[in-house]
Amino acid sequence: MTDFRDVRAEQRFEQGFTDDEGVLRTVFADYAVQGTTRVILHVEAHPALRGSGAAGRFMQSLADHARAEGLKLQPRCSYAVAWLKRHREFEDLAA
Repeated sequence: MTDFRDVRAEQRFEQGFTDDEGVLRTVFADYAVQGTTRVILHVEAHPALRGSGAAGRFMQSLADHARAEGLKLQPRCSYAVAWLKRHREFEDLAA
């Protein structure tokens, strides 16, 4: 697993995870900026990572990052909406 990154120039959060074959693959979330809120538009895991839990670990990193940076999250992507509903410990981040 690589460190969580905020690639601001691309308005994208990224993190790498190793798949079953040992290849480093990326999970990312595209976002829009609205002040201190990040509108999560789309979350995607590389197909080789699907079903591995990588997207959930990525969302955990994203939520930890948002909390550390004082950001709010407004999920529009169905995956991000569902993840935040299942993880009530991050409900304070909801915009």
